[in-house]
Amino acid sequence: MKAVYIEEHGGPEVLRYGERPEPAVGDQDALVRVRASALNRLDTYVRAGARGQRRKFPPPLILGGDSAGEVVEVGPGAPERLVGRRVVINPRVSCGTCAFCLAGDDDLCPGFRFLGSNRDGSYAEFVSLPAVNVHVIDDGVSFEEAAAAPTVYLPMWNMLIRKAQLRPWETVLVLSASAGVGGAAIQVAKNVIGARVIATTSSREKAAKALEVGADHVIDYTAEDVTARVKELTGGHGVDVVVDHVGAKFFEAAYNSLKRGGRYGVCGVTTGYMTQLQLGTLFTKQLRVFGVFMGCKEDMRQMVDALNRGIIKPVIHQTLPLEEAAQAHRLMEGRGFFGKLLLRV
Repeated sequence: MKAVYIEEHGGPEVLRYGERPEPAVGDQDALVRVRASALNRLDTYVRAGARGQRRKFPPPLILGGDSAGEVVEVGPGAPERLVGRRVVINPRVSCGTCAFCLAGDDDLCPGFRFLGSNRDGSYAEFVSLPAVNVHVIDDGVSFEEAAAAPTVYLPMWNMLIRKAQLRPWETVLVLSASAGVGGAAIQVAKNVIGARVIATTSSREKAAKALEVGADHVIDYTAEDVTARVKELTGGHGVDVVVDHVGAKFFEAAYNSLKRGGRYGVCGVTTGYMTQLQLGTLFTKQLRVFGVFMGCKEDMRQMVDALNRGIIKPVIHQTLPLEEAAQAHRLMEGRGFFGKLLLRV
């Protein structure tokens, strides 16, 4: 089968487009004919061997996590009814047997594996994974839209609905609206929950797009003081919840934007790992800071239901053919996009 893989770490130039063996189908597995695969920051870290993603070669590794396509075969222990169905893939494969998995908290599974990181992924014509990780999508949902969803919407389901328990009468601050996670956070907060959304971004053009996605107010962090503007928009109170997927660069401004009893959720650190936490503010304002990584299987089920019903709709910046994966990686690292970058397989 055709695939994009790496045999060494480095820049986009190390991505190879060529033939790889078709994956085997285990007893509980489904073999999916991939039609679209979405890029995530993790793909660039794996390619570069950065942020804990360094590995030994050989064997080569096929990149790519999020994807959608059609089930063409299942193992003898998997549901036969999946064959021929259009599906979206949950790229986080949990062990299914640990205490966390058995309790339904599989997002905490210590033995999880991630497609395109520590097992072959979806930059390929076929991918094989446990059938429990595939979810049927309606005909009205394109493969590109489905592939763009899991890694950005799952953390938001986990963060905003399950952990922060954001309410319709509350206000959320979404950092960096132009990224896939930012757009997903806006839609989950606005379309699913009905909350008020303040977003940040870096240009007038991106601000206009954030408003189109559903933000009520947008702050240009290159020209405005985020904390001061949030206080102005909230009558001096601050926001109830912060969605942070960027890390150190904006932590202080966002943390200081929380009202009393506010909740601060972190699901990414693209601008850096280390920051300072004002512990006095933490206990005197009774704040809560927590992290999420993807979501559990029930989060995925609910997210796909919302996707099928049109409640959420991923924002897609550009789709390129699989053989142009290197160019897609350059676009992602250039940061001049709004929404998701995808590969057509």
